[in-house]
Amino acid sequence: MVKPRTKAAAVSLASVSLLIALKISASFYMGSISVLSEALHSVADFAASLTTFLSLRIADQPPDAEHPFGHGKAENVSGVVEAGLIVITAAFIFWEAGQKILEGAELRALDLGMALMTFSALVSVVVSRYLYRVARETGSLALEADARNYSIDIWTALGVFAGLLVVRLTGIAIIDPLVAIGVGFFILRAAYGIGVRSFWGLVDTRLPESEEAVIRACIDEHLRREVVGFHGLRTRRAGRERHIDLHLVVAPDASVEEAHRLCDHLEADIRVKLPYSNVTIHVEPCQGNPPDCLYGCPVGKTKPCFWDEETVGRRKGEDLWKD
Repeated sequence: MVKPRTKAAAVSLASVSLLIALKISASFYMGSISVLSEALHSVADFAASLTTFLSLRIADQPPDAEHPFGHGKAENVSGVVEAGLIVITAAFIFWEAGQKILEGAELRALDLGMALMTFSALVSVVVSRYLYRVARETGSLALEADARNYSIDIWTALGVFAGLLVVRLTGIAIIDPLVAIGVGFFILRAAYGIGVRSFWGLVDTRLPESEEAVIRACIDEHLRREVVGFHGLRTRRAGRERHIDLHLVVAPDASVEEAHRLCDHLEADIRVKLPYSNVTIHVEPCQGNPPDCLYGCPVGKTKPCFWDEETVGRRKGEDLWKD
């Protein structure tokens, strides 16, 4: 059975292949550098979609002896490659547009170009919405980057349409390469966003603060007489996979079975709220009565100092053990 992410990548490949054939044919017939810039943008999209397709095939493979944490970072690599391809495309567009400005431009069949740009924008709307939906459902960074590319295509196609319309109304042909330069800057901006998001995943940047807050909230919900605090929270992301580890402090008289049950329950809760999470919990007992404890301990001493910094600040002054 074809997985949803792989199917979405295949749809992206088929769509962009159709647009490439139409745009390249039209650009040579019309002599339009702005339409050619759109064709080159679609060529970059094709290479990016192919990279996405291949990276998802790799990322979907289960962990093995050589990759015990899975293959999720293949998606991040795909995003960085995609950004690089877009930069190269933009540079070529700038070169060709500059040549047209210096040599002069002669256009024909402007109505054909405007019709093609309208069709391209409509296809991009449909495909981008589909890719965004699958990306949200599966947590795929590679599909999200692909969807962003199609969203950009909508605006660049409309920009080229507007440029061709102005040329048709005014007869000023130099507008065509100027529009192409505008398209180049637009896609460079997109390349920056895709590249930065994917690159930081490769260097194990922590999860967004909003997602770490979800983890802390899950632990807060489990603060009972058995669980007295936590510390050492570390997070990172590899493709759609989230990797989370922390130290959980339990009451000193808690049994191994009780601690194991608590960890299982906490891990399941985190996975429900943050799908595709791999959670590792190190259990340690309450250490007693250090001088900097802030709370009353459930075993008759003072509550230990094994508290996440943010939790200490938020909970200061509260009696957590009051019924």
